[in-house]
Amino acid sequence: MACLKLGSRADVFRKQGQDWYCTTGLPSDITVVVGEPSFHLHKFPLLSKSGLLEHLIREKIEKGEDSCVIDLSDIPGGAKAFELAARFCYGVKFELTSSNVVHLRCAAEYLEMTEDIAEGNLIAQTENFLTQTVLKSWNDSIKALHTCDGVIDLAEKLQLVKRCIDSVATKSCTDPDVFGWPVVQYGGPTQSPGGSFLWNGISTGARPRNCSSDWWYDDVSCLSLPLYKKLISAMEYRGINQDIIVGSLNHYAKRRLPGLNRRKSIGDISSCLSATTLTAMPSEEEQKYLLEEIDRLLPFQRDVTSCKLLFGLLRTAIILKASSSCVSNLERRIGLQLDKATLEDLLITNMSESDETLYDVDCVHRILGHFLAMDQETGGASPGLGDDGQLLASPSLMPVTMVAKLIDGYLAEVAPDSNLKLPKFKSLAAAIPDYARPIDDGLYRAVDIYLKAHPHLPESEKEELCHVMDCQKLSLEACTHAAQNERLPLRVIVQVLFFEQLQLRSSIAGCLMISENLEGGSRQLGLPISSEQHRGVGWPLGARENQALRDGMDGMKQRVAELEKECSTMREEIARLGRSKSAGKSRLFFLGLGGMKPQICSTKDAAPATTTTAASDDEKLAVVKADATPRLKLSRPKKNLSIEA
Repeated sequence: MACLKLGSRADVFRKQGQDWYCTTGLPSDITVVVGEPSFHLHKFPLLSKSGLLEHLIREKIEKGEDSCVIDLSDIPGGAKAFELAARFCYGVKFELTSSNVVHLRCAAEYLEMTEDIAEGNLIAQTENFLTQTVLKSWNDSIKALHTCDGVIDLAEKLQLVKRCIDSVATKSCTDPDVFGWPVVQYGGPTQSPGGSFLWNGISTGARPRNCSSDWWYDDVSCLSLPLYKKLISAMEYRGINQDIIVGSLNHYAKRRLPGLNRRKSIGDISSCLSATTLTAMPSEEEQKYLLEEIDRLLPFQRDVTSCKLLFGLLRTAIILKASSSCVSNLERRIGLQLDKATLEDLLITNMSESDETLYDVDCVHRILGHFLAMDQETGGASPGLGDDGQLLASPSLMPVTMVAKLIDGYLAEVAPDSNLKLPKFKSLAAAIPDYARPIDDGLYRAVDIYLKAHPHLPESEKEELCHVMDCQKLSLEACTHAAQNERLPLRVIVQVLFFEQLQLRSSIAGCLMISENLEGGSRQLGLPISSEQHRGVGWPLGARENQALRDGMDGMKQRVAELEKECSTMREEIARLGRSKSAGKSRLFFLGLGGMKPQICSTKDAAPATTTTAASDDEKLAVVKADATPRLKLSRPKKNLSIEA
């Protein structure tokens, strides 16, 4: 720490209790009261340096008062600053440092210790020390700036705050440590084989430091919030990188907001707590104010602030009951980069007294809304369609697809909550656009968990919940599981079986086409296949691939036969249940079956043909026996579904 020694006389100040005495051998003729302490001094040394004290002493003499008592309780810096100023007036030795120069400069201004009163007075001494020593050093500038809090009004008036902030901001932007220290290019210092610096070929013993752009975070985190805000504004004005600004804000917030450290390791938490114990732990109101100010300082840009920091601030804001605008801003910031979040980030504990759910589903829903709105504005929500009606692969679909997967995982995590109502669960699941989910396996898993955790749901609500899924987007594994899932409504199971059968038939048709192409290619050669040709390089590989395809087709055919048998049994069970009820109830049942997405199941090729006709001519389900392979026939205008065989 920089230091300037002033004065030449030995120390003549003695403290007794809270009072100070000057032991020069002469009786005291003036008492200066600064708060509780009193200074028993002499008039001449004081008025020879201070214009204010000269004026006050003259007034006392003109009034003819016997005792000369002057109250200076409002002096900047308090009793400590006046003690140093009195030592300067007496010429007693003391040290001027970066820790007391600001208070002493303000006290000298208050006491009017100018050059007009005496040459080389205290104002000039403190100004020279500030300019030539303190402001040229990073550490001394930080210490001087830190001491401005106690005299902030006069320090700002004297431009002390601005000068210290400019010094710190300039050094943080231009110091070589920001770009890696030391700078060895362009004639910089060289290193010895041992790693130390060389000066004129002589080893200095100094070692290079491994510094990064966050080297100054810890130093500025000791500043009060008003000074820190001024410093960040000065850094932004000088064009420092936004990532560095956000890193500093993150470090500052973790030092001041204990709630942000709840997910850190024990070692990290202890280091943060040890740093905060240097000052008093801020109250909840102070933490709330700090959080709202940090929210205002954060840049409103995507991919600048990490999701973990934003979610940490959001959780803390909810706990501290920060303003609604602060919470809304944080939700909007998270929504801009929701695709960068993790499932753990979304698990925000519900603090609402009116809602008994474990996690704050409404908050996640609002964040998702901000993301989808941003996605619409950037054009990411307009996927192109190919000739076959399928979505074209596009990089712009990646963020929304990642968010869809994230929300499906979140739904599966919150589904076991018995207090989570169906409308809230369904609303969040349906908020994701259809094109964002290439497959619905994750959504099916969440729905299945919800049905398991809520076994007493009416059948109508179960069917309503299952409407959020698209059975055509389920994989074969998910279809197999759903076909045996007793928690699903019967109509959904029938629909799943039908689409699983279609997938298997499509797979078989594709395999047959590949096999025919392979066989056709070999026949087009027009040459008999000899044993030597079989021993060629390409023929064994083609034979193995052909055999693998045939084995796969045989397995799929067997699976199709099993599914058709199961579907036929189910249809017979449905028909038997329908005959046991009245004709009106039977009609209503099949009308409901037709109101969902197409749900049809084919019989086996050898199964007898059956025909079921509803009361209405607009909704029919028929199976006609024929020699051809069973095929699906859909009539869109009247929603007639039939299978002709």
